[in-house]
Amino acid sequence: MTTQHNVLVVDDEPDVRSLVRLLLERAGYHVHEAVDGRAALRHIFSDVPDLVLLDVTMPDIDGWQTLQRIRDVTDVPVIMLTAASTELEKVRGLKSGADDYVTKPFGRQELLARIDAILRRSSDAQSEAPSAIDDGLVAIDPVTATVSVQGTPVHLTPLEFRLLHTLVRHPGEVIGRDRLLELVWGNDRAAPEQVKLYVGYLRRKLESVMAAEDVPIETVRGFGYRYLGPTDAPAAAVSQPAATTTSRFASGPAVAPQHNPFI
Repeated sequence: MTTQHNVLVVDDEPDVRSLVRLLLERAGYHVHEAVDGRAALRHIFSDVPDLVLLDVTMPDIDGWQTLQRIRDVTDVPVIMLTAASTELEKVRGLKSGADDYVTKPFGRQELLARIDAILRRSSDAQSEAPSAIDDGLVAIDPVTATVSVQGTPVHLTPLEFRLLHTLVRHPGEVIGRDRLLELVWGNDRAAPEQVKLYVGYLRRKLESVMAAEDVPIETVRGFGYRYLGPTDAPAAAVSQPAATTTSRFASGPAVAPQHNPFI
């Protein structure tokens, strides 16, 4: 690895944390530890890692609740660690926004391979530097992670942001569920049901600033989803200056640095 990635290991069992730390440090990763969900959220709020290994079964705030709160503010890659190997548990993890799912006891080389693959996809996605869009109805700036509809700001989670940006970049085009999984989630292991779920979330956010019947996202039954856009102007890309760094946090008061929602 040419870059030393930061990995946060979240597990209430000291032996597991020590084993994973030793494995990852030998592979060249920089490792941080958190003993429970609250400690993990405090760490992520102050310093977002490149990847999180998150145990499911923990006291107080379990892995599912921790993942939900992580997804409210950042799209950092998350691999769930659990002793449960049922298909239902795996589907639950992927539908909740996890990037991958590893069952304990795990093979060391398998865990390293999964971490490497997810970090590689994440790095590729961050290097694309998409253009800003303003079609007169929706304005999106990927660098600052801001969205406005008819001039009114709309605060979205990272997944909602990527979903809207993908749809707006293809006005009038029907995009199928599998294609959206590839473009938005970038993970062929994500559950297809996530698309319908997050389209619903996105519509509700847009309905906060416009009438429900005016929301420009259309379901084309049996095919996918389409962004209608304004009737009098096509979407147009706006030149965007290069940025050396980007934040993993969604914009909005929920992540303002003066207030920590995790404590």
